[in-house]
Amino acid sequence: MEQPIIGVIGGSGLYEIEGLTDVQEVTLETPFGAPSDAYITGNLGDAQLVFLPRHGRGHRLLPSEVNYRANIYGMKTLGVEHIISVSAVGSMKEEIVPGHIVIPDQFLDRTQGQRASTFFGNGVVGHVQFADPVCADLSAVLVESARDVGATVHQGGTYVCIEGPNFSTRAESNLYRSWGVDIIGMTNLPESRLAREAEICYGTVALATDYDCWHDGHDDVSVEAVIAIIQQNVATARSIIKTATNMIVQQRHQRDCTCAEALKFAIITDKSMIPSETRQNLEPIMGKYLS
Repeated sequence: MEQPIIGVIGGSGLYEIEGLTDVQEVTLETPFGAPSDAYITGNLGDAQLVFLPRHGRGHRLLPSEVNYRANIYGMKTLGVEHIISVSAVGSMKEEIVPGHIVIPDQFLDRTQGQRASTFFGNGVVGHVQFADPVCADLSAVLVESARDVGATVHQGGTYVCIEGPNFSTRAESNLYRSWGVDIIGMTNLPESRLAREAEICYGTVALATDYDCWHDGHDDVSVEAVIAIIQQNVATARSIIKTATNMIVQQRHQRDCTCAEALKFAIITDKSMIPSETRQNLEPIMGKYLS
């Protein structure tokens, strides 16, 4: 059986994967425009990997400028079945100390509707189940991998996704805490929605870098402080990725999660009514359901 192809989307501080062999750079154009950067493919141990820096090399793209549809479309085109998202986040709880790792299992959307986060539209309508927005199987692997490399990891939790690029006001930060959220970031919700529509398993390795601005005993979040913690955590993130990818390969039989058939009953539009251009554009995403 062929080995699974694993995608890694690197966030702030993670712009490359060390230890890749047989490295190639793949530049893609998609019906939704250009991805954030060229994809880097290669082997990490026994795993086939596809890496993409979310904000582009050199960190050129704001969270609201990232072309999430193109990024996930490209991953699907390259045969990716699992995506590990590495993201810097703020901690909204005392026990999630900067430097800790969180593997969230829920999201709240506080973006402002500027980001395209679905492949549906242009003549095809569908609705996927999204009650559990990350892959439980992949997330379990990420938790185990984080523990194996000695990280302090929190299993589960809610990630509130804000528009950015500004950090929260103190009032917003306290409001989110009153909702019981665990971490705060700016990117993962569009990715997870699109990955589900593309039938790709998605999980997040969230690197807690700060206490946002709610904690009286700590300085308010700043880019300087975030970068300092990220630099400390990048080595841990890389170790988690290496351990997780090898674990996925070792456990590989077949994907038993619902991610693999998320679109099976999702499409509502009469197939005969779907425009040919839309059908062609979405062939990598849902072609098997449109024939």
